[in-house]
Amino acid sequence: MFEEVKSYTESHHVRLVAVTKTRSLDDILKLYQAGQRDMGENRVQELLSKKEQLPEDIRWHLIGHLQSNKVKSIVPFIHLIHSVDSLDLYQTINKEAKKAGRVIDVLLQFYIATEETKFGLDYEEALEIVSYYQNNTENFVRIVGVMGMASLTENENQVRKEFSTLKTYFDRLKETYFKEDVSFREISMGMSSDFKTAITEGSTMVRVGSLLFR
Repeated sequence: MFEEVKSYTESHHVRLVAVTKTRSLDDILKLYQAGQRDMGENRVQELLSKKEQLPEDIRWHLIGHLQSNKVKSIVPFIHLIHSVDSLDLYQTINKEAKKAGRVIDVLLQFYIATEETKFGLDYEEALEIVSYYQNNTENFVRIVGVMGMASLTENENQVRKEFSTLKTYFDRLKETYFKEDVSFREISMGMSSDFKTAITEGSTMVRVGSLLFR
């Protein structure tokens, strides 16, 4: 199934992030040997453990909720943090990235679903981060796009509407604040159950787990 998903995403010029949470090292190595390099983990501890035991050229993505006290441990190597959902977290990443001498790419996570259990910003909260980012003279964080998770439902129209909302947020931010910034280009949306719908709504990056391991 991995080859099928990989072929589909490549044909649509969308990056595939393989979600490896709870997967064994052997399972992940099979994807690696098939050419997959972008791997996503939800939990910092699991990410750190796997990183130590897997090839160094894997590009690790933190796709789950990130606590500020865990930032320091991933800043030296993380490729992309998908889940910036507060100004406090952004500032913590910036502080730790400065210490590490790295610029860390991040996505602003928006709340687009109906479930109260999901994290994310509303548009006004995102603007607060963007304003701070654009007025900060010492940026060691680079905002490169947005992320969101649709509701866990079989109602495709609802999912499509939620993805459309995220695309609208991206477009508004791009036009108003990042028009000349070529690095602001990512829309991370779509998982195993809805990644094809996400791609039709403008996703540039999908986070697929269970489908890849069948």
